Amino acid sequence: MSFKTLNLSEPVLRGIQAAGYSDPTPIQLRAIPLVLGGGDVIGSAQTGTGKTAAFALPILHRLGRHGKARVLVLEPTRELAAQVETAFHDFARFTDLRTVAIFGGVGYGRQREELRRGVDVIVATPGRLMDYLKDGSINLKDLEVLVLDEVDHMLDMGFLPIVRDIIGRCPRERQTLLFSATVPPEILAIASFALRNPSRIEVGVNRSVNESVTHAMYPVGYAQKFDLLLALLERTDFDSVLVFSRTKHGADKIARKLKAANHSVAVLHANRSQNQRLEALAGFKSGKYEVMVATDIAARGIDVAGVSHVINYDVPEKPEDYVHRIGRTGRAQAVGDAFTIVTPENEQDIRDIQRFIGAKIPELKLEGFPYGPYEPRPERLPQPQGQGRRHGGGGGGGDRFSRGGRGRR
Repeated sequence: MSFKTLNLSEPVLRGIQAAGYSDPTPIQLRAIPLVLGGGDVIGSAQTGTGKTAAFALPILHRLGRHGKARVLVLEPTRELAAQVETAFHDFARFTDLRTVAIFGGVGYGRQREELRRGVDVIVATPGRLMDYLKDGSINLKDLEVLVLDEVDHMLDMGFLPIVRDIIGRCPRERQTLLFSATVPPEILAIASFALRNPSRIEVGVNRSVNESVTHAMYPVGYAQKFDLLLALLERTDFDSVLVFSRTKHGADKIARKLKAANHSVAVLHANRSQNQRLEALAGFKSGKYEVMVATDIAARGIDVAGVSHVINYDVPEKPEDYVHRIGRTGRAQAVGDAFTIVTPENEQDIRDIQRFIGAKIPELKLEGFPYGPYEPRPERLPQPQGQGRRHGGGGGGGDRFSRGGRGRR
């Protein structure tokens, strides 16, 4: 089935084509007709399955021509707000509809100027939006569609009280769309407050790993973690690599050491300025940086096409974050590889993750990197069969995944 069969307007279809989209994904096939119908929707799907287009395309179709501020999309982070606004802008390029991204970390001047010019779609983070609501720069009286995106992340960040306040300022007669990778009971409570008789869409299993991602763990002693990271980068053919650290300090330290090893590296975490964060993302997307080291701020919804590999330098604290992290590769039905560096201290974390996803994580080993003599080595798991992308390297013990990309430069 093509996008043409979904009865979208010609300008929107041209925008889809110009943005490089081909056929709709399962979440788009199910969500677009429901959003076009005007009813409330709760949508949940694995990360990287095209949730943004699932609500942006039918919204733009329904808006038609430029008018008043009729659509509000709430996002938990600045990066997501900028990214989703860019998607709306790209899809609407053959219309006269106007969009604006509202988020903190930057000055108010340009955002106020855009609002004064008149916009149809506001994509905002909760805190900065409340600033404009309180001073009267934004009025929601003409709102027709409210989108609550990445709501599970908003819950994690403590935004739900302010989100309730914003919902209370919206007209009662509106369409409300809630999209989230997972829908725990706390989010269903928000849904009962904000939505009326919503249709429910679930695509894939909330706790599962995207089938297009081959994932594995590499056990090593703690003192050899960084050496193993370097070895993985040296023995892997990659297009771009996203490395996850648990802490901001850790991300900075990893980046410094990678730069010293002649890797081109970007850093993304909450202590970076907005300009630094935007430059890091832009440089990573363009290929200026081959590696981006990030905290979990980048795990939720950041859409960087072509991330061939994810490496968990630190095992995530929450099992669900494992799914979000490795979902940064293998997006939009592409393939990807995800490695997790595991030390003996992570034994319980790995058990929790495997219980959460309902599967064993295959264990691989690089020659020269023992698990560590101070704890017994866990029982070795069977090697995955039929993956087709692993080949030997480094003289007998060097498993690696190859994509035929540019590799180390």
